[in-house]
Amino acid sequence: MKGLELSRHYFEYGRDLIMNAVPGEVAERMAAGLVGEGSQCFGFDDEISQDHDFAPGFCIWLTEDDYLKYGNVLQKVYDTLPAQFMGYSRNNITARDRLGVFPIKSFYEKFLGPSVPPESNMDWLLVSEANLAACTNGEVFYDPSGCFSEIRLHLLNFYPEDVLRKKIAARAAVMSQSGQYNLLRTIRRHDIVASGLAAARFTDAALSMLYLLNRRYMPFYKWAYHGSKSLQKLQNCLALLPALSDITVLAASGDWNSAYNAAFNTTEMICSDVARELKMQGFSSSESTFLQDHLPDIMSGIRDPQIASMHPMMDFNF
Repeated sequence: MKGLELSRHYFEYGRDLIMNAVPGEVAERMAAGLVGEGSQCFGFDDEISQDHDFAPGFCIWLTEDDYLKYGNVLQKVYDTLPAQFMGYSRNNITARDRLGVFPIKSFYEKFLGPSVPPESNMDWLLVSEANLAACTNGEVFYDPSGCFSEIRLHLLNFYPEDVLRKKIAARAAVMSQSGQYNLLRTIRRHDIVASGLAAARFTDAALSMLYLLNRRYMPFYKWAYHGSKSLQKLQNCLALLPALSDITVLAASGDWNSAYNAAFNTTEMICSDVARELKMQGFSSSESTFLQDHLPDIMSGIRDPQIASMHPMMDFNF
């Protein structure tokens, strides 16, 4: 059973008990679901995931005023729900701050910082992609007033155009520097550690670029590749990413020529596909496959002077 399904069943089981613990108007402003940190919130959980924090549980979100008046009451009621449910135990929970009763604003502030939701372009740029992924994942089971979901939907509308361009420019810069340039140079120098770092840096930037071009937030690095399998655009690039791991293996075996050829071919195919997608989506008009050459076009479309003045490679959370 998946964690989201278990959570949904648990909420349905305890729903009446929870609702009856507060006045009707408070219940109407309440929201409940499973959103946040943990593989089960993304639907990525498997048998390995069940060794910790796989347990019956859900989140209850209240307005600030309602939380001050009824938060403790609801938490006590929530704590009376069965510790054993459908063969799973709440004793398996180690991260106890991920489930239970929360003020809506405080829940989002944990991921977004003080600006909920982000307002300025700089607010958006300061929040990590992984945090945005974490507070827009999972499922909202109940939210009749829409108080919780209003913020969530705002975030799911994705980055403002200027921020998206800035982040895409940064990924293009890192991909060209780490993959199309430094990876090849470190291999020629027979530097196995530096080549491994360059390959990893390129892979991370490439994955983030693919999420950005699909208008999706990239989750925590452990799940970034797993989650990318549901992306619609540039699946051919995703199929090439595992070959980057082979480069380190070839280098470790001393076959530097094969490592160089694999690095060149793989990075060029990925960057060529990304370059075509940049042009197709209107971010660049360049015909070059070297992603560095696309930076002027990408950056020229940014209207916010503060964002436009930043170095193309700069991204506070990458």
